[in-house]
Amino acid sequence: MPKKNNLKVLFVASECNPIAKVGGLADVIGSLPKALDELGIDVRLALPKYGVIDNKKYPSKLVASGINVLGEKINIYQTFLPESKIIVYLLENEKFFSENHIYFERTAFVGSFREIERFLFFSESVLKIFDAISWFPDVLHCHDWHTSFVPVFAKIKKQNIKTLLTIHNLANQGRWNKKEILNFLRIKGNELESFKAGEKDDLNIFEQGILNADILNTVSKNYREEILTAEFGEKVENSLKKRKKDLHGILNGLDVEKFNPKTDPDLKINYSPDNLERRLENKTDLQKILGFETNKKIPILGLINRLADQKGIDLVIEIIPELVKMRVQLVILGVGAIEYEKKLRELCQKYPKNVSSQIKFDAALAQKIYGGIDIFLMPSRFEPCGLGQMIAMRYGAIPVVRKTGGLADTVKNNKTGFLFEKYESSELLKTVKLALNVYKNKKAWAKIVKMAMSQDFSWQKSSKEYLKLYKKLAI
Repeated sequence: MPKKNNLKVLFVASECNPIAKVGGLADVIGSLPKALDELGIDVRLALPKYGVIDNKKYPSKLVASGINVLGEKINIYQTFLPESKIIVYLLENEKFFSENHIYFERTAFVGSFREIERFLFFSESVLKIFDAISWFPDVLHCHDWHTSFVPVFAKIKKQNIKTLLTIHNLANQGRWNKKEILNFLRIKGNELESFKAGEKDDLNIFEQGILNADILNTVSKNYREEILTAEFGEKVENSLKKRKKDLHGILNGLDVEKFNPKTDPDLKINYSPDNLERRLENKTDLQKILGFETNKKIPILGLINRLADQKGIDLVIEIIPELVKMRVQLVILGVGAIEYEKKLRELCQKYPKNVSSQIKFDAALAQKIYGGIDIFLMPSRFEPCGLGQMIAMRYGAIPVVRKTGGLADTVKNNKTGFLFEKYESSELLKTVKLALNVYKNKKAWAKIVKMAMSQDFSWQKSSKEYLKLYKKLAI
């Protein structure tokens, strides 16, 4: 039994795996609370009750209704994080949460005021639920721009509650016309000094959270240093520098029970570092699924990600003709920017024997890809932490990544993967060629695979670092 420490923490986020998932943020929100629960923390979650949530898979019960928020009413439903006893509060409002998916844009970046309204309304709602649920957290752990106004509201309302804001992706900020935001929230704009920050006519929701949260952290130590610079600071580096002493870097972890090649039900056959020959059966299975030639000697490269500028998709597209000449096979799984989806479909039609573009979200196929490919591509322009490279290593797929953010913190060059520095397609291609040369040497490749699979990416260490921050806040 975990030792109780009397700390009560509410996670406030826009997504959570598996209840409502789009990207890596959901994986963190779905796994970190379980590690914190093992440390004895009373941790719970709050999410919007999106219309896309499957009520049959995640049945919930109504625990409170008719709570007034900005002239609207919200209802509170309660469910549990699957395979745990961790409570999840789903906040229901038909006007703001029922339509569309989790985000309004395919790229998950802000594209409309409707999305701004959705998450401002959600943030305001969170601070209204505690009397109704008879539970008062010590710390509100907020995640990304979607919940960055929670610390703002807490200050305006002078609520005696501490806030931690985690920066998962600084590039997505929730920047919008200041007047529209203030009118929606029914506030004047002189309540806090921070409202003077940024551009004259715009208000940056993420920046407001950065300036008002009690403590900040981001999801790798390297990204913590990067965002203090003009290159990676996304025009809020000066605000971050003001909070430098309160800004921490804590590396994300993985749900190692879920991402486990020994037990993964989506694999053709399970395996471990001690029986890597079994992994080859997953490779053959993947080749059959994708319509490729079934040949264990042909190296398969894979990319699983959002098709967004951040992820280096443009670099991969540029080198595909060269990869085809090298007679490798390439599978890409993901959705995102229309122009990337279109180009990848065209390349798939042009090179059907070598390229498979899976333009969709398919969790089961993702696991089959991790378990069947030889090399995992993640040439990100920037990467706060990245989970794909950690999952890939756990499954014995060797990452080729750009040396940035959490990729630099997790991949050991020439030991568990291969890194390159300049954001150029020629550098990516050169590094892929280096990896393929090592791949030809079965003994050397097996050594790298075993080293990669032996890395500990569990939440055990990082959850203790979060506990320290919570205790610091709760003093």
